[in-house]
Amino acid sequence: MTHSEVTSLLRRYGLRPRKGLGQNFLVDEAALERVVGAAEIQPEQTVLEIGPGLGGLTRLLAEQARQVVCVELDPALIPPLQEVLQPYHNVRIVQGDILDLDPSALIIAEQSGCASDYLVVANIPYYITSALMRHLLETRCPPERLVLTLQREVAERICAAAGDMSLLALSVQVYGEPEIHAHIPAGAFYPPPKVDSAVIRVTLRPESLIPKTQIPLFFRLAKAGFSQKRKTLRNALAGGMHWSSAEAAQRLVQAGIDPMRRAETLELAEWRALVAAVEQLSPQDHQHTG
Repeated sequence: MTHSEVTSLLRRYGLRPRKGLGQNFLVDEAALERVVGAAEIQPEQTVLEIGPGLGGLTRLLAEQARQVVCVELDPALIPPLQEVLQPYHNVRIVQGDILDLDPSALIIAEQSGCASDYLVVANIPYYITSALMRHLLETRCPPERLVLTLQREVAERICAAAGDMSLLALSVQVYGEPEIHAHIPAGAFYPPPKVDSAVIRVTLRPESLIPKTQIPLFFRLAKAGFSQKRKTLRNALAGGMHWSSAEAAQRLVQAGIDPMRRAETLELAEWRALVAAVEQLSPQDHQHTG
């Protein structure tokens, strides 16, 4: 779908891109094909697309997938989206907020049982990146792969290694392996955003690196650790977990971590060791981690 086709379609329906919803439509055909290429769709797979907009990418997905379920937040876009997708009988349009919907239920409606061989494709605005990714990664039937178009800087943060980690990177990498698949210039969108974008592909692990029963504690520790960037882990955990500095240092030493290090330097294996060390607290002490 070209720039002129998008503007013409919006004009006919009396619509304008809504900045508040992060509506920047990808109109460059080569960029659209790079997104589809990153997804590596097999003919028997279902694709969950979030934010189809005017269906430019949806058409290409429908040509390769068995079924495409697309979730669009803006009700005003549903009529033009239906017009564009009318020739594709393997597309189902759902109007709603993906954060209020169960991704697994959307897919199970198309498949029998809890299938994990579906893919997620999304062009997402920055303001929901963290919440959306956790929502997708923690659903009861996670996808095989995520392919996300987002701000280039955010994509690079998600793919960062120990030494430059962030809470967002940690939140993704505990569930899967992210990689930047392509870069997309701002001019490939209508209207063009102020920054360039990147396509990242997250291949989910069979099991998260932190056992499911420990995930809540892991995120409490991680949020505390990253809550104050310039503080050492000892001080950040003491404040965030309501421990004394001595208690925080003890837990870190038990995990084999220097209490004077900072959160961004820890590798995933070290976070796992820290979670295990904290879980060894007595029941009375463990209550203080909430």
